[in-house]
Amino acid sequence: MTTITEKHKKIERNVTLLAVLAFLVVTIGGLVEIVPLFWVKSTVEKVEGMRPYTPLELAGRNIYMREGCYNCHSQMIRPFRDEVERYGHYSLAAESMYDHPFQWGSKRTGPDLARVGGRYSDEWHVQHLIDPRAVVPESIMPPYAFLAEHELKAGDMTKHLRALTRVGVPYTDEDLEKANADLLAQADPEADTEDLLRRYPKAQARDFDGNPQKLTEMDALVAYLQMLGTLVDFKAAAGQEEPQ
Repeated sequence: MTTITEKHKKIERNVTLLAVLAFLVVTIGGLVEIVPLFWVKSTVEKVEGMRPYTPLELAGRNIYMREGCYNCHSQMIRPFRDEVERYGHYSLAAESMYDHPFQWGSKRTGPDLARVGGRYSDEWHVQHLIDPRAVVPESIMPPYAFLAEHELKAGDMTKHLRALTRVGVPYTDEDLEKANADLLAQADPEADTEDLLRRYPKAQARDFDGNPQKLTEMDALVAYLQMLGTLVDFKAAAGQEEPQ
């Protein structure tokens, strides 16, 4: 013990030696963090069903981030029995492969939303966002009633999708060309969405906020929430088993 203490004192008193050793520790730690990123594509196994967001879902995701929803809601179900029984199948890395940025989160004030899609009706989501305590009395979430009044102004979705292609999201030239039309069509119950659904499997096309006369931010956010966790067929995801 005395020998260890003496060596430690020697290091502390020698500024050059301390600096060299500190540099080595930081370097090793940095390599451990950085090197795996060079092989990240080979470690993220693709699963059946994953696709890029539709323009409307993407606009809703932007609103989700703008309002800071990620501060209270994570989208990362950990492989623990209590989480799986409450929220559903644990999250797979491939489910976040098109997320820029991902919404994993490190804190939950509200429930995890990774599998919220299809769990509640559109009407429930709208009412929950307008007045959270009307459907969840113990909720401390602030109201977002203004979303139903604000017309959706998503900007040029073609430019947005093109920017995402530059970081690896596989939108096609057809997706880019039809991005703005797709945004409007998905929330229009009278629109022909056959082509949209062909390019975006499992996309949900309808009026989401209960007001088909107006495309609102509520439409976009509910469209985003309703697709979360609905794309992957976990039975077809090879090697994926429910944790015990």
